[in-house]
Amino acid sequence: MFGLGTPELVIILVIALVIFGPRKLPELGRSLGRSIGEFKKASNELRNTLEEEIRVEEKRDQGAKIRTEQDEAIAAAVPPSATATPGPAATPTPTPVADETVSRTTGTDPTA
Repeated sequence: MFGLGTPELVIILVIALVIFGPRKLPELGRSLGRSIGEFKKASNELRNTLEEEIRVEEKRDQGAKIRTEQDEAIAAAVPPSATATPGPAATPTPTPVADETVSRTTGTDPTA
């Protein structure tokens, strides 16, 4: 950062004492201390809020990753024939119920 040593601080305090006087200097010190305290408090709150949002986002990402992995595992476990729609090659051939020719036992046409 910028190095303020003891000699620099003494010079600054002497200048402040000359400008503001001995009666106003303690009041200015208190208000400066309060301001710095409020700034630290606000920056800590901002940091905590950002960290919380990051944690929430990471949990959301992990949940999405887990759901994706579960979906992939389910898709890998289901056989392809169970999910595929039957096409022309997958349709079963119909079995003949009755012979439409002349019946052998009676000698008559069964459709007539």
